[in-house]
Amino acid sequence: MESPFVIVDLDRAPAREPEARDRVVIGVATAPKNPIDGYDILLTGAPEPPAPWVGCADPRATARELGRIVASRPAASLALVQVLRMGGALAVPDRLVLESLAYSTLQGGADFRSWLAAAPRRAHRPAETPVRLAREGSRLAVTLDRPWVRNAFDAATRDALCEALHVAVADPSITRVDLYGNGPAFCSGGDLAEFGTSRDPARAHLVRVGRSPAALLHRCASRVTAHLHGACVGAGIELAAFAGRVVAAPDTVIRLPEIGMGLIPGAGGTASVPVRIGRERAAYLALSGAELSAGQALRWGLVDEIGDSDGISRGEDVTAGPQEAVRS
Repeated sequence: MESPFVIVDLDRAPAREPEARDRVVIGVATAPKNPIDGYDILLTGAPEPPAPWVGCADPRATARELGRIVASRPAASLALVQVLRMGGALAVPDRLVLESLAYSTLQGGADFRSWLAAAPRRAHRPAETPVRLAREGSRLAVTLDRPWVRNAFDAATRDALCEALHVAVADPSITRVDLYGNGPAFCSGGDLAEFGTSRDPARAHLVRVGRSPAALLHRCASRVTAHLHGACVGAGIELAAFAGRVVAAPDTVIRLPEIGMGLIPGAGGTASVPVRIGRERAAYLALSGAELSAGQALRWGLVDEIGDSDGISRGEDVTAGPQEAVRS
């Protein structure tokens, strides 16, 4: 079988578009060059290079490590870069459909089944009210509220968040929506206790598209501010990146871990993250699984401001006070 990746030394090779469209294409250069089409990831040793380049201490070693990851998860890695490549020509709703189709395909794949079989079993710890709403004048506060699991995103949370965002979309008198996570983290990603519980990937695709917080966030994005703190993993950053403004506390840590599971981001990340940081940096973040600090996220444009977490990281009730409570 042909290698699922290719590393191109741009210090030696001509800076032209590569022809290896069925592989993950990684370009490496000592210093960043003019933008080059056709590369999925561009690595350089220069510190803080301009987009779409990713700076690293040893770009060739980083490229080899990325190649190892691609070789260990070829189906997910290739699906990721193919979705990112095609997504640039699509409107956001169509990107979400494309992402979901690829995600469901991978759910039936051997790599995900292998990961699932090896993963420790976790007990589901639901919340009676996984999302809290509070209205104060024209402002709507939406708070993810399963702090004991760092607001892990389960089906009930998804459905409750959809209900909350339907309110924002339908009511033009709401001019500001603030999205919070209660407890030590904004959102630690998909609830692993529910991973693999759907035995029908085709139906899972229909549910994912029909009950999509990402699609609703996109519709009201200009009014939404996401307030990040602590772990923002998987869905925790994929959804937040749709917001018109993203404010991150200094302790914010961002990561996309899905490739290691044999999957790709499935909460809208292939549609939201590339809009903010470009598909090359999005591919790097997803393939490497690397942690991104608040400072680096700010420099890349994944967040817009580093600021106070408004007490959320201390578990305070952001909806307390003279507000009209709304149960989702």
